Amino acid sequence: MFGSIGMPELIIIFVIALIIFGPRKLPELGRSLGKSLAEFKKASNELKSTLEEEIRLEETRSTFEASKAASEAAKTAAATTTIPHTETPTMAHADEAVPARTVDHSA
Repeated sequence: MFGSIGMPELIIIFVIALIIFGPRKLPELGRSLGKSLAEFKKASNELKSTLEEEIRLEETRSTFEASKAASEAAKTAAATTTIPHTETPTMAHADEAVPARTVDHSA
């Protein structure tokens, strides 16, 4: 629909601005327009760098939390697999003789 602005279009815009604002006001308007564009560009670059910094910090934070969770899991796994070996409990009365029962079948 709209093409790029070429040289004939720029000349027409300049002539209309010259007629409307006059030759004395036109340089002042150009300076203020240039300053406005420079400020806008500076603000957009600051916003872009701030967003990139926040994204980088969030990635670093998530990587740190993931590594912390992995080390916690490794510690837990290591603790459950290296249970200290205890001796099996011995029976105190294992050497004693057990009296045999006699059953009376005379009925």
